[in-house]
This record gives sequence, C-alpha cells and structure tokens, in this order.
Amino acid sequence: MRPLSEEAELRLQHGGPPGGRDVLVLDDGGAPAGYARLELGAPGSGDDAEAELVVAPAARGRGVGDTLLTRVEELAGDRPLRVWAHGDLPAATALATAHGYTRARVLLQMRRPLTDDDLEPRAALPADVRVAAYRPGRDGPAWLRVNARAFAAHPEQGSWTPEDLRLREAEPWFDPAGFLLAWRGDPDAGGTLLGSHWTKVHPPGDAGPDPVGEVYVLGIDPDAQGLGLGRALTDRGLAHLRARGLEQVLLYVEEDNLAAVRLYEGRGFSRYAVDISWRRVP
Repeated sequence: MRPLSEEAELRLQHGGPPGGRDVLVLDDGGAPAGYARLELGAPGSGDDAEAELVVAPAARGRGVGDTLLTRVEELAGDRPLRVWAHGDLPAATALATAHGYTRARVLLQMRRPLTDDDLEPRAALPADVRVAAYRPGRDGPAWLRVNARAFAAHPEQGSWTPEDLRLREAEPWFDPAGFLLAWRGDPDAGGTLLGSHWTKVHPPGDAGPDPVGEVYVLGIDPDAQGLGLGRALTDRGLAHLRARGLEQVLLYVEEDNLAAVRLYEGRGFSRYAVDISWRRVP
C-alpha cells in the first residue's frame, strides 16, 4: 500500500489551496519519523477538515502516530476531522478508536489480471458516439464540466479545478493516448462530451514490483446514463492497458457505490485492499 494518497503527494510537492498544513515529527537525530498533511478547506465552508498521516517503519510503536494525530486535531480546532488510513490495519484502527473516531467511508481497491482472453472491447457504442484520445489544451474544460456532473456527490473528485487537472497533465505518468473521451458529434463543432475513461500506469515499485495499470477516472455525464457507456469505456481502457504489455490493473471505488462495484465485478475485478476514512467530531 502507498503510505499517502496521490492528492497528498501532489500537495506535498506543489503546495495546495490556502489552509493546508504539513506536520513533521523528527527523531532524536533530526531525521523524519512521521508526516501528516492537513487540509482545512475554505474558511466558513463548514466542510470537515481532512488529514493523512504516515509513520516511518523504524519509528513505529513509539507514539509518533499519536503525536501526529494530536497535533493535527489541535490545528483543526473545533471542526470535525476526517483522517485516512491506507489499509485496514490493526494499529491504525487502535489509534483512531483511542482518539474517538468512527468509520465514515470505505474506499475499495479492486484488481484484476490483464492476461485473460476477454479484454477486447465487447460493449458496443451507440451509433452516433465515437471515442477519441484526450487533447491537452483543448479538451480540459469539457472534461472538467462532465467530471463535476458525474461526481457531484463525491467529496473529492467532483471538485477538481483546472489546476488539479494541470498538475496531473504534468506528471511523468500522464499519457493522453490512455485518456479516452466519448463524444457525440464533432468536439470542435459543438459536439457533446458524454463520458470518459482516464487510465494510468504505475511504475515498478509504486503499486507492486511490476508496472500496474489503473482505471484512474471513469465518469459518465448523468444525461448519458443508460447508453452503456460505462461498460464500453471500461472495455476500451482495459484493452489499451493490455496493449501496453501490462499484466494487472487496479481501481478505487466507494464500497457503498453498489452500481459501480457490480460493474467492475462483472468485468473480473475483485477486492484487493481497503482505505478507511475515520471521522471525529470534537
């Protein structure tokens, strides 16, 4: 499991919106023993504060996690606080429950092999819909609009900004050929974006010893639901990843998103790991 989410890593590298804080615990020799990232959100928004924390393996069992969490709670003040635990590990559960947290969200990581014989696109597209690769500098506004509509109820994904998109386009893993957009009509002459499947490739050591593909973002505009685009775009994205020589693919999905879980199980995915969001109201 990666110790921090992609979002936390990006903000550690590039900074983030106002209100973010980085917390570091040093050992007696001055080396980092633990790190936490806290996001307070916009002032007056009423949103929960949110944090992630990680303890260096050599420093575990020494109270570093407790120190980090206590400091993050102090910085959050009287706001409800959510803390992500990557992996449903006994130590994380013990720390969270000792501080009065309860489980708020469960994010599943699902995986499937890409070595099967059933990965050629099977689901047909509507006759008036075509799939094309994303074009940086041209398709961003349309994608952000559909992303916001598709994930309107999602606390993170639905709030992406042009800066969030720009940061990911600048990442070494970004490949527009694996960012598939489903259009009705000509995108340069009033066409409508209906949905997309953005794939990603993790380098060796990131999600396993070998490169691993990811169903990074799969979103369908609410007005295009019922056309079979989710399955059609999933099939095409998986075929793209296999064509790159990858042997495994992962994705993340909320455990309570039963429709999405069923879609992915129907395409051969099974549960691999979980991330837990713990919540505490002061």
